[in-house]
Parts: sequence; structure tokens; C-alpha cells
Amino acid sequence: MSVDQLQTIRDRFLPMAEYVRDEYRGRVPAGYPIVHDDTNRGTTGIEIDPAHSLYLTSDGEKMFAELTYRSSRFDTRSSAGREKFAGRATVDRRPLPNDVTDQALRNLIAELISRWNGQQTIIHITDT
Repeated sequence: MSVDQLQTIRDRFLPMAEYVRDEYRGRVPAGYPIVHDDTNRGTTGIEIDPAHSLYLTSDGEKMFAELTYRSSRFDTRSSAGREKFAGRATVDRRPLPNDVTDQALRNLIAELISRWNGQQTIIHITDT
């Protein structure tokens, strides 16, 4: 059931992902960004680079948004009382409602782009 719903979401998500791919070509490592479109296997998404991606997935019953990003190496909010492993990839898996809105999809893409743009080693000027 949710694979069919993922196909419906894919039809709205894919143009957004393709737009980001076209805008970020030349700003990211060679060969990226990549748009993945395999709803028959329960996944569609975009990879901006090896450590930054957004996938909409289905396990056959439920749908999820899987946001992968690298933690900042410099975190002003870290403290001596809490251990933080910076530079390590984080996979944030969130449930997606069956009636996810276009705005929610745009917000997920915006979060991915924001995390990529916020890296300390990015030297390109970007517009938001």
C-alpha cells in the first residue's frame, strides 16, 4: 500500500530534486548530485555528495524520510558534560504521513541543502 503512496509522492518530489540537482551541479564533488528514482524497490531521493542525502523510503507499510548528513566539526553548543562525535555521518529517519504536503517535501530538501551549505569547508557563495 505505501509503495503506491510513495509513487504518488515521487511524482511531486522528483521535479524538486531535479531542480536541486541542476542548481548544485558544479558546486559539489564530481559525479554528484545524483537523483535516485526506484519506487518499485521503495525508494526515491537525492544525494548532494557522499555524506549528504535525502531519501523517501517505504518498508511496504510505512513511509519514511531518511536525511543523512555529516555533523559539524565545530559545535559551539557542545559541552564538557556531553560527548559529541563530530564529522561522523548521521542518519535521521523520520516517519512520513500518507498525506505529506508539498511544503513538507520542500522543507526536507531545504534542510538537506542548509546542512550542506553550512559546512565549514564550502567556499562557494550560495543564495537561499
